[in-house]
This record gives sequence, C-alpha cells and structure tokens, in this order.
Amino acid sequence: QVHLVESGGGLVQSGGSLRLSCAASGSLYSIDIMGWYRQAPGKQREFVATITSGGSTTYANSVKGRFTISRDNAKNTVYLQMNSLKPEDTAVYYCLRRNYWGQGTQVTVSS
Repeated sequence: QVHLVESGGGLVQSGGSLRLSCAASGSLYSIDIMGWYRQAPGKQREFVATITSGGSTTYANSVKGRFTISRDNAKNTVYLQMNSLKPEDTAVYYCLRRNYWGQGTQVTVSS
C-alpha cells in the first residue's frame, strides 16, 4: 500500500506560479516512477509529467517549457513547479506512484 498526499494548490492569476508537492509513504521502491496528472471539469484525466528515480523527465506538450517536475528520493517527494500559468491549466492535479493516486489538489488560474 502506498499513501500519497498532494499540497500546494490554490488560486493564482494568469502568468503566475505555483509549486505542488506530493509526499509518499508506505510500501515504496526506489525505482518507482512518479508523475503528475490533471483533470479539468468535464474532461478526462490527462498526463502532465513523469520523472524516473534517476531524474529522467517527460512532459505533455501543453506544459513543456512552463512546468518542471523534480523529486527528492530521500524525502519520497515529487514536486511540480508551474510557471507562466494559463486559465487552461485550471484542474485538479493528481500525483501518481505505481498504480496509486493521491487525493488531488485544486489549481485555479484566473484570467
């Protein structure tokens, strides 16, 4: 069992920044890939970014160049630095580790 707790969401104006965190606990493996997904109202959950234990990253085209995923393996925590936020980034952001999901954190970007 893995428990994931996201934090850092909130309301920000267009062009602003937020940093999300996701702390993991439980049955963890150092090789676990961690990732962020998001779900906007009325839409399906979509991929945002992933990072391997070695630090290799992958991003959705929609966030490339604006978002940065990172992780602290010692703290079992993954981060998502979001810059130049746009209203279309508004969504609930979810952390994923193996097949476990966090509860989500709301990000709202006002125009």
